[in-house]
Formats: sequence, C-alpha cells, structure tokens
Amino acid sequence: MTPWILAVLVLYFFQIYLSAALYLPAEGLLKHAGGRDTTPERGKYAGRAEKALINLRENLPFFLAPALLTYVVPGTDSELAVLGAQLFVFARCIYVPAYLSGIPGPRSVAYGLALLGNIIMVYAIVG
Repeated sequence: MTPWILAVLVLYFFQIYLSAALYLPAEGLLKHAGGRDTTPERGKYAGRAEKALINLRENLPFFLAPALLTYVVPGTDSELAVLGAQLFVFARCIYVPAYLSGIPGPRSVAYGLALLGNIIMVYAIVG
C-alpha cells in the first residue's frame, strides 16, 4: 500500500505545481515570487487546474483514511485494498487531463472510478 499512498502524494504535489505553472503567465515571474497583494484573473486552464487540485484536496482524506487503516485493521484483504488504491491513483491521473480538456464525460468517469477505488478499499477493510 505504501507505494500507492506515495503515488497519490506525488500526484498532489504535481497538481500544486501544475496549477502554479499555468497561473504564472497571467501573473508574471516577479509578482509570482512576491507577496501577491492583488490576484490577476486566472486563465481558462489555470482555473481548471486549480479546480482539479481543490477536488483532489477534498478527496485525499477519503483515500488516505482507508489506505492507512489497511495497516492496522486485522483481517483486511490487503490485495483487494491495493487494487482499490491502484484504481484511485490511475483514475486521478486520468482526471487531471480530462478536467483540463473541458470535456465533461471523461472527467466524470475518472471521478467515478476513483470513488469506486475508495469503496473497494473500504470493503477490503470491513468485508
């Protein structure tokens, strides 16, 4: 499970820097490095990247809680829990470009698959 927890954290940091990188052209390098007293309008892709980051931030506890519980709850089906974690990670990797593309169907499918991954992990713990 540890590699998949780390993979989600790498994805989280990637999305933080993706959002910042897409925001940089609107802000400029000097303002980006400064105090940011005023915030310029985000572009289309920077706004989508920020929303995708917020969505991952909201869903991260629902991944990390069952992932960490697999270490301490006796009788957990570890293989099934890892399968759920893998599904979550791969779906979230698809979610980012799907969100940036603006095509709603793939984004919703990726979100649903990530949610299914969480449900599988919970089932592996309690089932």
